[in-house]
Amino acid sequence: MIHSTAQHRPAPIRIALTGANGGYGRTLLDQLRRLPDMRAVQLIDPDVDGVRAMLADLGVPADGVTTVGDAADTAAAVEAGRVAVVADAAHVSWHHVDVLVEATGRIDAGYAYADAAIGAGVHVVMVSKEVETVAGVALSARARARGVRYLPGDGDQPANLLRLAAWVLATGFDIVALGKSGEYDLAFDPRTGVVDQNGVEQHAPALAELLDRGDDLPATLAARAAAVAGLKRAAAADSCEMNVVSLYSGATVDVETMHYPVVRPDELADVYAERADGGLLASTGVVDVFSMLRLPGEASFAGGVFAIVRTGDAVTWEILRGKGHVVSRDGRYACIYWPYHFMGVETPLTIAAAVDDTAVVPEPRQHTVLAARAATDLPDGTSFRVEGHHHEISGVAPVLVDPDAGEIAPYYLLSGARLRTAVAAGALVRFDDLDGVHDAVAAAYRSGLTLGA
Repeated sequence: MIHSTAQHRPAPIRIALTGANGGYGRTLLDQLRRLPDMRAVQLIDPDVDGVRAMLADLGVPADGVTTVGDAADTAAAVEAGRVAVVADAAHVSWHHVDVLVEATGRIDAGYAYADAAIGAGVHVVMVSKEVETVAGVALSARARARGVRYLPGDGDQPANLLRLAAWVLATGFDIVALGKSGEYDLAFDPRTGVVDQNGVEQHAPALAELLDRGDDLPATLAARAAAVAGLKRAAAADSCEMNVVSLYSGATVDVETMHYPVVRPDELADVYAERADGGLLASTGVVDVFSMLRLPGEASFAGGVFAIVRTGDAVTWEILRGKGHVVSRDGRYACIYWPYHFMGVETPLTIAAAVDDTAVVPEPRQHTVLAARAATDLPDGTSFRVEGHHHEISGVAPVLVDPDAGEIAPYYLLSGARLRTAVAAGALVRFDDLDGVHDAVAAAYRSGLTLGA
């Protein structure tokens, strides 16, 4: 058996994890049990009973866990080798943390935790992409000034895609497009004519004749989209993740809602080609998301990530096509992809990189803004709330647009706010339209804009 070769350290890296009782938290805590050079010492979540139950389920002895009442209790628990379960931000002992993994998914709490950690000289691994879209530029700048690291966490698509992009650029390619598959595949069974999207089924027999891209790619993509029109394929989480990629890579979007083509992976190099070459793209250097179409039993793209590049020597790329690589029919484009994102299983890579200062991550800038476009006429007094697994806001659609002088309100800054003026269908929600915006996070966003795009 081959065992972990985790780096020997004089003492384990001490990790504080917010949003500990979520799915991401569980995957990270499970993986940390395999890494003797890292230790989760403070688990922060208002649901302390849920955290304790999860720890018991993971095999952590009850006498190794302490529910704390203040920061002094937390310090004592950590020093005694116990896991401190923390319900309140005021009870965190920052002097007993080396790295914060921020996974609340809430902009107010997540920003406050990250800001406090940086102020205390603690590295931050940001998993809450919602926070990143609004305050990531400012938090990163503050971390650099403080001499600590602020990094997007491996295991979620933004960091994985940025890591893939760095590899692609280091090998000498120019990037035409960066993207990922949507969270849930479209699994089509030709025997029944039913397509299944994570348990939601739709009768779509037309897909049986559309499994091959055919000679008219735009027509095929349009027909596939029509066949699955009853399924919700786009999610705010996708736009959020691609906005994070934009911050660090400089990529923009081809269309503000992204294309979401229904695609089989071996078609990606053809689909994300320029229009002049038969593809979808009117511009290049963009981010996008596709819906993966597969048959029962075929491997999933697993919410993985891809980069589209221009090829070179025709003979070279025919050799690579022969080895199974995804090359466009005309040989001008290729797709390089990683069909996975393993959530917290991968995050220890970022934790180690933060402590060892080995990450090579560009300074983020607000190249695009994740904004909110009114889906219907919204009367004054309308309140906004982030809801559901995909952290969406009723009444508005997430779109990626060019930054302005700070007048457009970022999508997640609507959380907890209300309209002071009516907003017409199709209009972007602006700061002047809102009351009750989280002031500290809004100030961080505006501060980030001043750093330029």
